[in-house]
Amino acid sequence: MRKLISYFIRYHVAVNVFIIAFFVFGILGVLSLKSSFFPLVDSKIININVAYPGASPQEIEEGVVLKIEDNLKGLKGVDRVTSVSRENSGTITVEIEKGENIDFMLLEVKNAVDRVPSYPTGMEPLIVAKREEVRQTISFALSGKDIPLATLKQIGRQIENDLRVIDGISQIEVSGYPEEEIEIAVNEANLLAYNISFADVAQAVSTSNILVTGGNIKTDAEEYLIRANNRSYYGDELSNIIIKATNTGKTVRLKDVAIIRDRFSETPNATYFNEQLAVNITVTSTNNEDLISSADKVKEYIEGYNQSHNNVRLDVVRDLSITLNQRTKLLTENAIIGMGLVLLFLSLFLNTRLAFWVAFGLPISFLGMFIFAGQFDVTINVLSLFGMIIVIGILVDDGIVIAENIYQHYEKGKTPIQAAVDGTMEVIPPVVSAIVTTLLAFSLFLFLDSRIGEFFSEVSVIVILTLSVSLIEALIILPAHLAHSKALRKPVVEENPSKVKQFFAKMRFINKMGDRFMVFLRDKIYTPVLSFVLKFKMLSLGIFIALLVLTFGAIGGGIIGVTLFPSIASDTVSIELDMPNGTNVKTTDSIISMIEQKSYIVNKELSEEYLKDTGKQLFENTILTLNSSSSARLQINMLPGEERPDALNSRLVANRIRELVGPVIGTERLIFGSGGNFGGSPVSVSLLSNNIDELKAAKLELKEVLQTNPLLKDIEDNDPAGIKEIRLELKESAYLLGLDLRTVMTQVRAGFFGTQAQRFQRGQDEIRVWVRYDRANRESINNLDDMRIVTPTGERITLKDIASYTIERGDVAINHIEGQREIQVSSDLKDPSTSATDIIDDIKNNIIPEIQSKYPTVSASFEGQNREATKLSTSLKNAGIPILLLIYITIAFTFRSYSQPILLLLLVPFSLTAVAWGHWIMGFPVNVLSLLGIIALIGIMVNDGLVLIGKFNSNLKEGMTFDLALSEAGKSRFRAIFLTSLTTIAGLAPLLLEKSRQAQFLKPMAISISFGIGYATILTLLVLPLFLAFSNDIKKNVKWLATGNKVTKEEVERAIKEQKEEHES
Repeated sequence: MRKLISYFIRYHVAVNVFIIAFFVFGILGVLSLKSSFFPLVDSKIININVAYPGASPQEIEEGVVLKIEDNLKGLKGVDRVTSVSRENSGTITVEIEKGENIDFMLLEVKNAVDRVPSYPTGMEPLIVAKREEVRQTISFALSGKDIPLATLKQIGRQIENDLRVIDGISQIEVSGYPEEEIEIAVNEANLLAYNISFADVAQAVSTSNILVTGGNIKTDAEEYLIRANNRSYYGDELSNIIIKATNTGKTVRLKDVAIIRDRFSETPNATYFNEQLAVNITVTSTNNEDLISSADKVKEYIEGYNQSHNNVRLDVVRDLSITLNQRTKLLTENAIIGMGLVLLFLSLFLNTRLAFWVAFGLPISFLGMFIFAGQFDVTINVLSLFGMIIVIGILVDDGIVIAENIYQHYEKGKTPIQAAVDGTMEVIPPVVSAIVTTLLAFSLFLFLDSRIGEFFSEVSVIVILTLSVSLIEALIILPAHLAHSKALRKPVVEENPSKVKQFFAKMRFINKMGDRFMVFLRDKIYTPVLSFVLKFKMLSLGIFIALLVLTFGAIGGGIIGVTLFPSIASDTVSIELDMPNGTNVKTTDSIISMIEQKSYIVNKELSEEYLKDTGKQLFENTILTLNSSSSARLQINMLPGEERPDALNSRLVANRIRELVGPVIGTERLIFGSGGNFGGSPVSVSLLSNNIDELKAAKLELKEVLQTNPLLKDIEDNDPAGIKEIRLELKESAYLLGLDLRTVMTQVRAGFFGTQAQRFQRGQDEIRVWVRYDRANRESINNLDDMRIVTPTGERITLKDIASYTIERGDVAINHIEGQREIQVSSDLKDPSTSATDIIDDIKNNIIPEIQSKYPTVSASFEGQNREATKLSTSLKNAGIPILLLIYITIAFTFRSYSQPILLLLLVPFSLTAVAWGHWIMGFPVNVLSLLGIIALIGIMVNDGLVLIGKFNSNLKEGMTFDLALSEAGKSRFRAIFLTSLTTIAGLAPLLLEKSRQAQFLKPMAISISFGIGYATILTLLVLPLFLAFSNDIKKNVKWLATGNKVTKEEVERAIKEQKEEHES
């Protein structure tokens, strides 16, 4: 290593070539990076979609879902299986464990699905596919005055095709309209008159409306294909199909017995943009598309489109590139200010030229990181930028230690080159192990399971890459620059100095001030305090322990809040309405429209109150969506966070609308969501049991308890009351006529649900042709009574003569978790800073046992944020212990001592005092991100201690007494330790003081690191020497007990033992 360092110091051209390479490749690396909103994470979910038209949830559960779930049991690599069985369809969701290959698991799941021996007839082929991670880029609405939905849909399709041509845009979804279909509407009188059935009509359509090839004819001259091309694509073209021909030569055509319509299906699906009928177009980005450039291209297209069309227009609903640009700008500004502060402190307390060369490591390290970042799928996003901010202050640490040490060697009278070589060599062990411990601590993020783990692994990749490059920079580039810089030369007084020299002369004066301040801190404050601490060891240790106990007391007593996940600033308010199933669409529409009108009042009030002089409105737009006849959603998009006051947040708006709307009678579920819950609902309990009655009773009890809790709002469950069902039972007379329940139900289903005669592709749409009663013939229960059922002998008998019925409510959906029936009850916190953990503990320890005593088959599983936190803590335990061990081994290897690394790691729990009170000062509860900050803190904290212990060991070897070696080590490393901590805090300071809402999410981690490091400086300079003195006492007394001889303090220390061994050999 000495040879390598001295080679670069002698030939500094080699160093410059190195730097040029970093610059060129680094800039190329930066330019090739894509931007995304959050880090790119691979999908961990496989969906199995079941389509079974006309089937009840129970049919789907028993006929399909249970069979597949059974086959998926025990499949290696599957985390868990959940499913929902609904009317006509079902979904099975397979979650894959971290680290498994999703493509391989997809094959495994497909194999499991294929092993099911039989599925019900009438079910469509299963679709097994991995869920692609959809990253919304921009969404916009297409609307126009008095334009019908069919026209809007056609224009929307045209826009979709236009956008697909643009490079970098591949995923476009057009929504806001029901499926298109052809309805052949028959009435009872015609069926009777012509003596035909639904099956006859459907059969005639499917056998006539065809396109089929019948082979070929080869003549001597040429070849002919035989083909029947009788395919019609629109309803009116089907009207002449012959359904029946009689012996008398009469033909019955489709138009004689039915009305044929091209239309949208009866399931309502409509979108209103600012109260105008609209079609919604959403562009999403794949992993290899750049969010910002895609959004810019779409906006350019929208602008051009609006200029060339006057009756329809496109309006941007939500543009994520604006938020991303604002956040990027915010974090970049913070990073630049952080760098400025680091430079400022360096030049204050270090020789200016030294400071310059140390700071020169910043751009080099970042450019070096950019060279490799692309290989690790890093994009420019909020978290990667946050990683860069964290690392700014840490980057210069090794540089400071090396530069400081080289300068001390130079002051001892060595030549610059000699000082550079010796100074670097002396601190290589602590510097390298300091970087390695930091890398180890951050590498833990890569092993964390959960959404947080996936997101923050990007932070660790940035930190690891940057620090690795900075180590090369500090060991090779920095010493070479310093050896040849004027920092290690005696200043020569010139008569006419140049401007640059005048600047350095002024800086030298400032340095002297900084130096005096440092000496004052060291000699007048630090030294007396250290001697006090070493004199009254027990008292001093007691003070630090008391502070730690006080902190835990404050957390336990609720003075310092604790919660699982931070709430993320949201720019949208989402109001979801579910009416009882079967509610008429007009009722649903009127309620959601009333809520929309109330929201406009809130917009007016809050805009006048908070945005009076800006001329802006709080709401950018509203999107009202009717998903079905009984469910609707209103989404309100507000001004981006940077353009409105902090007080004006989505929670305030949601609560104000809730107040204005008041209680709405007759709703199944009405939720005023303000977004921002990371990882799901704060309180979410899944009740599991295969006894349906007990499950439903337990759900009602749990909901009642949660509704009485004043801290919770929006309590909901996923088991709404089902649609009213008319349950038919056959009378005995039916069986006498040769009928059975299946025959009767097949005919009833044909009339009231429809028989699918055909399905074919028309452009981009799949069109189904349905034969059923006309709407007028299926509008009342009397129509069902009067329906004629055809018996095996061809007679027609009214349904009321052969069947009776009762009316009951059925199930809407049947949910499973791991094969058991599940009902999930979840709720949101009224105030995001209250602790969800207390509420969940209360449910776990008091409410659930009480429910289980009444309903023994019911068990509970905690979902939402709690499940994310459990996954996180489990993976933290599994990966954290080996990593702590590795950190211990690294330090033990550096100092060749068993006890010194333990003393260093013992400082970590003490730093929690500052972390917790830091959160209290900044007004944040301690959460999972604070924990990640503490992990990062372990790696950074150890660095200062390493430098101090390294100096202490070398002092002992130089023959100092134990006490002198200890206090001298503290004094000589005071400046380096103080400066490294100061720069780390300075790098994060702008982010800590940032008022902007966008940065709040990342603050807890920054608080942990900066407050922790600030306090760790005191710990390293005072408690570490205290620990070293304690450990020396223990070793000395143990040896005295063992040998009975008088033992000196020095001889039990590792450094002295090594020295003796060297002499003896």
